Order: sequence, then C-alpha cells, then structure tokens
Amino acid sequence: MSKSYNVAVIGGDGTGPEVVREAMKSLAVAESKFGFKLNYHPYDFGGARYLKTGETLPDSAIEEFRKQDSIFLGAIGHPDVKPGVLEVGILLKARFALDQYINLRPVKLYRTEDCPLKDKEPKDVDFVVVRENTGGVYTGVGGVVQKGTPMEIATQVMIYGRPVVERCVRFAYEYARRRNKKKMLTLVHKSNVLTHAGDLWVRTHKEVGDKDFPDIRQDYNHVDAATMWFVKQPEWYDVIVTENLFGDIITDLAAIIQGGLGVAAGGNINPEGVSMFEPMGGSAPKYTGQNVINPIAAIVAAGMMLDTLGEHEAGAAIEQAVTKALNCGKIKSLAAGRMGLGTSEIGDLVASFV
Repeated sequence: MSKSYNVAVIGGDGTGPEVVREAMKSLAVAESKFGFKLNYHPYDFGGARYLKTGETLPDSAIEEFRKQDSIFLGAIGHPDVKPGVLEVGILLKARFALDQYINLRPVKLYRTEDCPLKDKEPKDVDFVVVRENTGGVYTGVGGVVQKGTPMEIATQVMIYGRPVVERCVRFAYEYARRRNKKKMLTLVHKSNVLTHAGDLWVRTHKEVGDKDFPDIRQDYNHVDAATMWFVKQPEWYDVIVTENLFGDIITDLAAIIQGGLGVAAGGNINPEGVSMFEPMGGSAPKYTGQNVINPIAAIVAAGMMLDTLGEHEAGAAIEQAVTKALNCGKIKSLAAGRMGLGTSEIGDLVASFV
C-alpha cells in the first residue's frame, strides 16, 4: 500500500492561491511516479477572511494543524490590512504554536544569468541557511514606557536558552552531514558585541561539534562580515546556522544572490512535528489573476515538503525538474510579467520534467 499524507493548504492572499495551484501540478506527477498520496485540506486564512470576520488564525485551527502531516502555504499579505496583523496573527502564531523551530532556506542558483554577482555560476551559489525560528527578539520580550512622550523608551530582548540554541545547532550539524558536500557548518552571529547571547551560540556550536560531529568543519562569521562574503565569495559556504533576526536579514540577501524571491523557498520545520512550507515572495496583490506571477518558488517549496515528509526521491525529482525547466530556454526571466511564459504554463513545464 502506498503511503498517504494529510496536507493543510493555505492559499492565502493575492497570488498565493495561483502559485499553490501550479505547485500541485508537480506534486501530482510525483505522487503518480513515486507511489504516495497527498490528501489536501484547504483553509481560507488570510486577509479576506480577516476583513470579513476579524479572525486571523484561531486556536481551533492550530489543533487541526497538529493532526496534519504538513502545511503548504501560498502567501500572506493584504493591502487593506495593516502590516503585521496577518504576519503575527497567522505566520508567527503557527510557527510558535507548532514549535517550528527551524527555518530552512536552501540558496541555490539555477542558472548563471539570474545571478547579479559578476562571474558567479550555479556551482558557486549552493548553500543552506538554518535559521533559529522561535527565539530571539521575535519572542516579543520587552515593552514601552512613556509612549508618545519625549522620554519614550522601548526595549526588545534577544533572549535564548541553551536548549533552544542547541537543538537548532544540532539540526544544522545533522543537515550538513546529510547534505554531504563541503561538510562545514558556519555560525553567523555578532559575538564581539552581543557578548552574552553570542557567547552562548559560539560555545554551543563548538561543544556540540567537538563532541558529536567531528567530521564537520566548524566556521564562524560575524553577521556583518557574512553579508560581505555572501556577495564576494558565496562559494565558501555550505551550511550556515544563525539566530532568528540575523537569519531573517541574511536570507533576503541570499535570495537576491540566487536570482530573487521568485525562486526562493523555505520551510518552517519541526523535525518531530508538523512543518510548514512556502515561497519566500509576498502575495503580490497587483498581479492577482493576471497569470504573470512566477510559481517556481512555490514548486521548490513543494519539493522541500516532500523531502521533509521522507519522500526524498520525489523531492529531488521536483528540484531537478525546476533546474531543467529554467535551463531549457523557454523561461526568459524570473520577473513577473517578463518570464516569456504565463504562470500556468511554467507550472505545466516544470511538471513535465518531474
């Protein structure tokens, strides 16, 4: 009997439902070819529902998500909803409630012409960022006093405990081992200034590596240095591990190196629970319904989902299909409206290579 997986699907806002639809084409081919079944359970969480009901993500939905094997997300963001409402009320709520403590961001250049860096080729841009996803300043520890006065003070604390740091670092070491390329783990932090939180990360990185991963080389960058080396020498990196805020920033830089948000995908991972996968680009509401948005990132996210579910061959097949589609000469650009093919045509093209 073939394996069966239950997947919660949140199309979300803007072009989110469109890119999800195209990713499902490749998933359908993978199901047939590799002998497993995906049972989709759709949810309408997003801006439209919030404007109608005032609801973002109810606790009852979190309990339903716990019964799923995975979550597949299109995009969250609505022009008529104040920034932060949906992001905090849906995305961050899901990450924290489901303890999706790893944000996994593969950074892969699929073809040379998409990279803005001089003389860099696909072999030079192929690394992974493991971002701690539920700690740091994003926990919201802090506050405001005398708000609106000349003496206003605001604080937000980068807070980390050893267990939270260690599980992230350990995941990154294990990923570097399974990836089996340069077998190097680079910690990115700012330990020369953030001497308390930074020191915890540095010591944990070394202690876990020395004890349990002697086959993985240890490396360290200050976060500001990493932003320079991403541009100058991206080929140095293999797997990077970093805390929440720094990871949020450097993965946007990494996305541009690989060709833009149109090909950047990520996973919010709970290795022991339910994970959520999504394209990194926003909802792009101005392109809604025009068949011009790039669905590649959503398709890559679908492949990541399969790999995390244990369907490694199927996940790799989708990754390879994306590479073939982008190098077959039919997709002229990664930018919306300039791709040479429509959204649905790119979905069909990638699926044909799976």
